[in-house]
Amino acid sequence: MRRALALLLAPLLLSAAPKPVLVPDVSRRDIQIAYSFTGAELLLFGAILYPGGREPDAAHPADVVVVVKGPSQSIMMREKEKVAGIWVNASRTRFRSAPSFYAIASSKPIAQLVDDRTRAIYELGLDSLQLSPASAATAEEQARFAAGLVDLQRRTGLYYEAPGAVEITDGVLYRARVDIPARVPVGRFTAETFLIRDGRVLAAAVREIDIRKSGFERFVEQAAEHDSLLYGLVAVALSVLFGWAAGAIWRRF
Repeated sequence: MRRALALLLAPLLLSAAPKPVLVPDVSRRDIQIAYSFTGAELLLFGAILYPGGREPDAAHPADVVVVVKGPSQSIMMREKEKVAGIWVNASRTRFRSAPSFYAIASSKPIAQLVDDRTRAIYELGLDSLQLSPASAATAEEQARFAAGLVDLQRRTGLYYEAPGAVEITDGVLYRARVDIPARVPVGRFTAETFLIRDGRVLAAAVREIDIRKSGFERFVEQAAEHDSLLYGLVAVALSVLFGWAAGAIWRRF
């Protein structure tokens, strides 16, 4: 009787037990983009703290997934179609909240760690992104456009997956490297870390990363954003000046 009662209470006691805690960090929290920027490597590392200072179960280890996301943006996707020998824009779909950058690194392939439902909840993987289509297209069309968007961003280096890129040492320390491409958008990024075991997310933590322009590029961006009229007038004046100078040099030689 006591044994049966213990077996019934065991799942409740285990679910109520303290869970591990993630202590993450990143090598750079502020990345500045200048004219010579050719990309950067971001190191994400941290520790897994187990309650009571207990040792991790070597026979039943946990896995770590790291996701780096850029600011969400609205993207219009257009599908070209050949009409009378000419390529023209046919159907189109707008996505309201597509991440401008998305990279996921994991200690194992995501499909081996969690089921489809958990992947969709935490957006773990390129095929689980919640892009929020704004059009009234059919589900098949939305899926086709979403696959096209992911493929386009993947080819430009703004979306990618790196299974097996997270290294875990002694079940406690972890690290992963994420490449930031040269054409990365500016804004506030998030680095999310997930601790997973038995198909469940045991812990999660977030760190923020600022990517911004610096030097002359930052001056131009701020001028275009805050003084758009003056920026436009100066741009036109410079164009006229350079055009006149080029014509004068051409007439002389």
